[in-house]
Amino acid sequence: MERWRTSTRLPMILEALCLSEEDPAVRRLAGAFGGGPATVRERLVGEPARRSRRLRFASGGEIIVHDAAVVAVLLHLAPTPGAPRGLDLSDWIDGADNDATLDDLKKALEAPRHFAGMGTPYFTLDGGYARADFKDRRGWNDAGNLLGITVTVEQPGLACGPDDDDCPACADLLVRTSGSGGGVDVDATADALTAALTAGLLTEDAHWVKLADLRPLHASGLMERVECQLTCTACRRIICFTLFRDSSATFGYHVLNDAMRRPLEAIPPVEQWGEEARIAQEDDAMRYVDHEPGAWFLVEKQGGLFLDARYSYNTMLDDSALIRLDETELKSYRARGRDAISALAKRLADNAPYKEESPFHQRDLFRGPGGKQYREAVTAAIVNHTWLAQQRRTT
Repeated sequence: MERWRTSTRLPMILEALCLSEEDPAVRRLAGAFGGGPATVRERLVGEPARRSRRLRFASGGEIIVHDAAVVAVLLHLAPTPGAPRGLDLSDWIDGADNDATLDDLKKALEAPRHFAGMGTPYFTLDGGYARADFKDRRGWNDAGNLLGITVTVEQPGLACGPDDDDCPACADLLVRTSGSGGGVDVDATADALTAALTAGLLTEDAHWVKLADLRPLHASGLMERVECQLTCTACRRIICFTLFRDSSATFGYHVLNDAMRRPLEAIPPVEQWGEEARIAQEDDAMRYVDHEPGAWFLVEKQGGLFLDARYSYNTMLDDSALIRLDETELKSYRARGRDAISALAKRLADNAPYKEESPFHQRDLFRGPGGKQYREAVTAAIVNHTWLAQQRRTT
């Protein structure tokens, strides 16, 4: 790994990572922040639980400890409620000040620069990573927009940021049981998540079990593990709330890559586990009809047929459009079957539906006012089809 240039106090931060609060290196870092912390915030995160401690110093420094090991050090440059002035970056990184741009930081650190997502620049150092936090995650090369530097053990984007442990939108949604053994209070936690979802603090991933269906599905015993995934609109962490047939519930925070790799068990038809009202709701939903892998899905709702066809434009655009088949297209489908749908999907892709002049642009239901609901409905139809296909293979 490349060496970064000698800097004022940055080596002191890197030396403290992964060590306990009592280690001399961590004590030296605390001394550089002004001695003892002004406040200490401690909480349990997730279940199985991880203990998180935040040591905030009046100077603007902050040390975050997970299970007795330092995992992050924050340099707050802008004033905070606990630090009215903020730190002077030139005391910590040689050649950089509080007006540093992203290019200035790269020059000062002489370290590889990367991005975790579109708005999170960071640098690879010897023994850690330095994330640069700018106003609104913009203005990377505008002076005066730098809010702070966060030095972490784990690579940004591959793990949740330790400073998100106290996210005001999602940190307190897990409700624990009051008994000595701890654990998740399933009903209270589900209710708290439902309230946050209704308030717009969370969004729901339609590929997984809906939060409203989590407890009925678990009670049915039809699934080994029942999981819903909800994304916090503030910190972007993904909450994975999982109920198991033969073990205790879990509640964890994950980044996208980790959440996508979690085992996804097929969801049984609602008729096998839902109450009458839920079954009636499903009767009004879209249903899978046919598909061509990687190209299109055909779904049906109340007698109408809808084509979800994939299109792409070089490496920058890969999406799909949803159209309702008109009378001419329906007649062609009745006469030629899936060949007609494949031809229609190709015609749609060739006519660039993302362009206003395309004959499919105005027909694309994903672009209309109900686009989000249509995407969720199509996704649900596809998820249910996966379970049915699996059942046919095993019977």
